[in-house]
Amino acid sequence: MLHEFREFAIKGNVVDLAVGVIIGAAFGKIVDSLVNDVVMPVIGAIFGKMDFSSYFLLLGPAPAGTAMNLDALKKAGVPVLAWGQFITVAVNFLILAFVIFLLVRAINRLRRKHEAQQAAEAAPPAEDILLLREIRDSLKRS
Repeated sequence: MLHEFREFAIKGNVVDLAVGVIIGAAFGKIVDSLVNDVVMPVIGAIFGKMDFSSYFLLLGPAPAGTAMNLDALKKAGVPVLAWGQFITVAVNFLILAFVIFLLVRAINRLRRKHEAQQAAEAAPPAEDILLLREIRDSLKRS
């Protein structure tokens, strides 16, 4: 069983998947930073606050002495609707999805170009080209 597992783990697809997951996680951190450190502060400035993720709606009473910020309310167990964080995550997803779309689109273009090039190289010559070659060859013999 250990031998079979080693064969499975060494296969190219598993290694490629592992590399993809690692790069995806790192890319996710980059997009997360882009959203939290660049995009959301601009949106927050438009709405009058710098920290957009702190927008929330209180759904229950807060215990006395609890700070009225999202982290303190969550730690106190107060039900809150953290719609600012949801918007931040949604913007993060849209940016990530758009970048992945652009990458897949570019890869598909390259793949189609490569396939068209291979098809052109492998395609047999047209019938009129073959006929012209036969005429040329027969003229050379005479």
